[in-house]
Amino acid sequence: MRPPSPSFRLVFALCAAEILSMIGAFTFPALIPFFIADWRLTNAEAGWIGGIYFAGYTIAVPLLTSLTDRMDSRRVYAGGAALAAVAALGFAFVASGFWSAMLFRALSGIGLAGTYMPGLKTLIDRYDGPNQSRAVAFYTSSFSLGTASSFFLAGWIAEVADWRIAFAAAAVAALGALVLVQVLTRPMPVEAPERAAPILDVRPVLRNRAALGFILAYGVHNWELFVFRTWLVPFLVFSLGLQAAGAWALEPTLVATLVALVSMVASVSGNELAVRFGRDRTVSLIMAAGAIFSCVVGFTAPLPYVWVVLCVTFYNVLAIGDSAAITAGTIRWAESGRRGGTLAVHAVVGFACAAAGPPLAGWMLDLSGGGLNTGSWALAFATGGLVALIGPMTIRWTRGARKIPSP
Repeated sequence: MRPPSPSFRLVFALCAAEILSMIGAFTFPALIPFFIADWRLTNAEAGWIGGIYFAGYTIAVPLLTSLTDRMDSRRVYAGGAALAAVAALGFAFVASGFWSAMLFRALSGIGLAGTYMPGLKTLIDRYDGPNQSRAVAFYTSSFSLGTASSFFLAGWIAEVADWRIAFAAAAVAALGALVLVQVLTRPMPVEAPERAAPILDVRPVLRNRAALGFILAYGVHNWELFVFRTWLVPFLVFSLGLQAAGAWALEPTLVATLVALVSMVASVSGNELAVRFGRDRTVSLIMAAGAIFSCVVGFTAPLPYVWVVLCVTFYNVLAIGDSAAITAGTIRWAESGRRGGTLAVHAVVGFACAAAGPPLAGWMLDLSGGGLNTGSWALAFATGGLVALIGPMTIRWTRGARKIPSP
């Protein structure tokens, strides 16, 4: 039997590290019903704690990802993973209410900024060629596998032990990601572009309309996706409360785990469809379909629980199916020597929207009945999906800049 190729080992190592670094990402969303009850949070406050994670990411990612054009991205990754571990431990043993939770979740988001896009840069710097799009798809879809692991471990550990242990486990996983990347990827010198712009100068990226269409599409994609992921478990808890006694049921965190596992297949498949049928067309169709279904999924809560699970799974496929295809499009049209800077803008736009979506959905829940009726949930999910309709518009607006057919 032949040993695995270096390229396989590289992709495997970075995907595995991505999964480990994500263990703490959805620990709070998985346990939102508990925190709302125990800390007496409003839905809007819970949404803010869910969203501040991505706000921390947004603040830090321009600097941390742009640095990867000037130093080996492995070094940035190590710092991000270490901070993620410290922040998870802080939440586990210090957090006791809204403001302390906000602090440690923001720090956790900064840790994600040091791992997710720098990890992608580590991959694309070392893996070039015709199959790079597929390698990117596997890496970005590992975000979903990490999400699944986060939901599952949070629910399981909180049930058998304590929520603080769930956050402590996330810290251990982040340290595991640090070790994995440092051991299994080789150091690599970085050649900065001639006449390098100041490190936070985004003007060259914003002038690149070919990539800008995908960057803006990534923003509204994340708005929709993280409204859904943040509020999925509370929605399922609400649905369970409407079911008849003795009806089939599955723990909401386990459903969220299964839904996230489907995400990995959906994301990779979406990229394959984009390669075959055209990236612009595929992304636009998936985003439009997701926007339509977002207006329906909230009304499914009173249906038999098995149908609710199937509906949220289908909506998840639409919400995540364009993810890898969008990111691969940004990388495809990034200028040579500015991949790190382009990914920084991509990440800032994407996760600024991810930070804004969950609090707005929580505010909508509070305004429309506190999430105690189906109409309330329908409005909350629609605040995510309808924003995604902007994506096809931006892709169409910038299509003329992509004179060479995108793969």
